Amino acid sequence: MSSSPNVAPSGETYHVENPATPRWIIFVLVLLFAGVGYSIYAEQASRKSLEADLSRGNQRAEMLAAKLEQSDSRLAELKGQLDVTSEKLGLTQSELARARDLAQNLKKQQAVSDKELGEKLGKIQKENETKLGQITGDVTGAKSDIEATKKDLEATKSKLERTVGDMGMMSGLIARNKEEVEELKRRGERTIFEFDIQKSNSMQRIGPIQVRLRKVDTKRQKYSMDITVDDKTIERKDKALYEPVQFVSRSSRSVQEIIVFELSKDRVVGYLSAPK
Repeated sequence: MSSSPNVAPSGETYHVENPATPRWIIFVLVLLFAGVGYSIYAEQASRKSLEADLSRGNQRAEMLAAKLEQSDSRLAELKGQLDVTSEKLGLTQSELARARDLAQNLKKQQAVSDKELGEKLGKIQKENETKLGQITGDVTGAKSDIEATKKDLEATKSKLERTVGDMGMMSGLIARNKEEVEELKRRGERTIFEFDIQKSNSMQRIGPIQVRLRKVDTKRQKYSMDITVDDKTIERKDKALYEPVQFVSRSSRSVQEIIVFELSKDRVVGYLSAPK
């Protein structure tokens, strides 16, 4: 703080003191100068950053321009190749058209062939179904026939019976018709020789023996015949229908039987039952 002398009108001298500058003003001014300095520094730094970004952007723009130029060049090259290819393809348009026509014709022919094949397959399927129906019917009929035959066989088995022969010996099972004869054959217990012979003056062979039919009496249902076995002839007279005519041969030493189950004028039908 300073003072300066002043002279009063009365001639007296006195001193006047100048007031001091407040410190806070100085502090504010310092801060203000510091802020302005920082702002100037920040602006310069931002400007430099912007100039750097602009430089990099220019470099990128130049690179993009170069790539664009290369792309234009490549595009021009491809266009030239495309033109050449188009010219080459133009030379084969007629061949391509012909190929398309051939393909269309082949497609039509294939469609026709598929249709014909489908019709043939349908026809064959119908024929097979018809045949299958017929076969099914035949099988059903065959099953019915088998069942009927089975029933007949069962009935035949029940009808087969034994009886005493003309030699007083118990006979084997007696068959009274062809169906029962077949049943005897299926049983396989004895060897069966069927015969159907006419009245004659000569011998007729039946298996291991020979016979000669001498007489048939249709009213009485009887017949007479000669039997030759082991070179010996045996006469059998007035034998009845279904009656076992028995005899023994030296070779088998077993009883053999002749059974007649059907007779008519000068004719008899039956079988010879011999041991196996």
